[in-house]
Amino acid sequence: MQLTILGCHSATPRANAHPTSQVLDMNGELMLIDCGEGTQVRLRKHKIKFSRISHIFISHLHGDHYFGLIGLLSTFSLLSRTAELHIHAPQGLEEIIKLQLRMSHAYTSYPLIFHQLDSYKPEIILDNDKLTAETIPLKHRVYTNGFLFKAKPGDRRLLIDKVQNLDIDKAYYKSIVKGKDVETKDGQLIKNEELTEDPKPAPSYAFCSDTVFKPDIIPQISGTTLLYHESTFLEEQEHLCDKTKHSTAKQAGIIAQKAGVKKLILGHFSARYKNLSSFENEAKIVFDNVENAETGKIFRF
Repeated sequence: MQLTILGCHSATPRANAHPTSQVLDMNGELMLIDCGEGTQVRLRKHKIKFSRISHIFISHLHGDHYFGLIGLLSTFSLLSRTAELHIHAPQGLEEIIKLQLRMSHAYTSYPLIFHQLDSYKPEIILDNDKLTAETIPLKHRVYTNGFLFKAKPGDRRLLIDKVQNLDIDKAYYKSIVKGKDVETKDGQLIKNEELTEDPKPAPSYAFCSDTVFKPDIIPQISGTTLLYHESTFLEEQEHLCDKTKHSTAKQAGIIAQKAGVKKLILGHFSARYKNLSSFENEAKIVFDNVENAETGKIFRF
């Protein structure tokens, strides 16, 4: 898995502070998570191939999380895209995009498929041979979801010395790593667990965008490899969280600590702060493995 941060600031875009957008690469399949203003420019800057994006996930319908979408969709057509593009988003986005296309007498050169999100309970919204994606219901000023991505477990790991010592034909190797038992040339049945080890743990990624402190998400994201959690404010401005429905860096740290995640990324910083290192310091009060998001930063896990 590889996560590229394309934007991690809140509200108004600035020269070096871009609104939320990320690209998640899971075994070669690219997914765009939120699409703030200017996303396609940053996709080009970081040499991410547009054509490999198969799914777009929009957390909620505040502009700093989707105002870059219509431009990106139009560019896909200019590039003569033909592959399907799936958009997973709250009710209303399909109407917005189709109105923008219709009023400009534009069209898409590819099938554009919307998947409407409206449940207040977690639901699996994507399940293929590489991964699953499910919603994480959040609490913000409008209907909002985070997203939990889980890679499918890989093949079992072949114990090559044992296989060779038993003189097992190489033609059986593929079936062995898929979990099959095998019969030797002299008719002896060898159980798969004698020939393989468990695969490496499959990585997972939880994206928790705009939300108040919401501890009831902890069971769902428990043990996640990487967690991105919004941290709009520092603790001294915690009184603003209830009004704006945002979180502090320390609250994000509490979620990470209680969920037992491996690593926490902080983002969605308010423009009022100039020294962002304070966010890391505050979260580390309760959780050690913390790093701030930065535009262009890549996390491999």
